[in-house]
Amino acid sequence: MSQVAISKEKTLVSQKIADYAALSKLRLASLVVYSAGLGYGIAPNGFNLLDFIYLILGGFLVTGASNGINQIIEKDSDALMERTKNRPLPAGRMNVTEALIFSLTIGILGLYFLYAINITCFVLGLIALISYAFVYTPLKKITPISVFVGAFPGSIPPMIGYVAATGHFGLVPGILFFVQFVWQFPHFWAIAWKGADDYRKGGYKMLPYGPKKDKKTAFIILFYTLFIIPAGMLPWALGISGITSMILVTGLGIYFVIPAFKLYKTLKDEDALKLMFASFTYLPLAFLFYFLDVWITRMF
Repeated sequence: MSQVAISKEKTLVSQKIADYAALSKLRLASLVVYSAGLGYGIAPNGFNLLDFIYLILGGFLVTGASNGINQIIEKDSDALMERTKNRPLPAGRMNVTEALIFSLTIGILGLYFLYAINITCFVLGLIALISYAFVYTPLKKITPISVFVGAFPGSIPPMIGYVAATGHFGLVPGILFFVQFVWQFPHFWAIAWKGADDYRKGGYKMLPYGPKKDKKTAFIILFYTLFIIPAGMLPWALGISGITSMILVTGLGIYFVIPAFKLYKTLKDEDALKLMFASFTYLPLAFLFYFLDVWITRMF
C-alpha cells in the first residue's frame, strides 16, 4: 500500500472516530462522568475500584447513547442550524442506521455496567436515557417546559454516583441532585439566549417566554440564577459538607449571578455568553469543593 493510500486511510479512520465522538457529545459526557465520580467520592463508603470503573464506563456510554438518539431524532432540524449543521448526520458523514446501531450498542453496554454495580444504578441510568432521548428531545419543539423536563436526567449523575457507592437513596444524593437541578436552568437558558436565532430556525422553544430576548425573559433567568446561592448552601446546612466549601461555593454562586444581573440590565448576547461560561465554571468547581471538604474532614 502506498504512503498516500495509508495516509488517506488514517484520515478516514480519524474522521470516523471524531464523528462517533461528536455523535455521543464526548465533552458533555465527560462533565456527566465528572459529577458522577465526585458523587461517588462524597459517599461515606470505602472506595471500590471495580465499581468506580463500571460507574465511569456506564456513565460515558449511557450519556453517549442518549446524545446519539437525540441527534438521530433531531437530524433534520440540526441541518437548519449553523451550530449543528456539521454534525455527522446532517452533514451526511453518517447514516441513521449506523448512528442507531452505535447508540443502541453503547447504551446497552453502559446499562450493563451500571447493572453490575447495583440494580438502582441501572434503573437510574435507564430513566435518564429514556427521559432525555424520548421525552425531553421531542418536547423541545413543543413547549419551553422541556427545559424543566431535561433538568431531571441532567441532574441524575451525582445522585447515581452516590448510589453506586452506597446502594441506596437518602438525603445526600437528593441534595446533590437538587444542586445540579437548579444549575440546569440558567445553564440551558444562557445557551438558548445566545443561540436564539439558530433555535428559531430549528423550531425549538427553549427560552421561557418564546424566542424574544426581552426584559421578561432576562428577569426569569436572573430569578432562577439567584436560587443557585441558597441551593449551594444546602450541603453545609444539612451537615453533608463543611463551612469551607459553603463559603467557596457561595462565592461561586455570586460569580454566577453577576452576569445574569448584567444580562437583565443590558439584554446583550455577550452577557449571555458570560453567563454560559460562568455555568461551565460553577458546577465542576462546586462539586469539587464539596468533595475536597468531605474528604479533608474524614482525614482529620
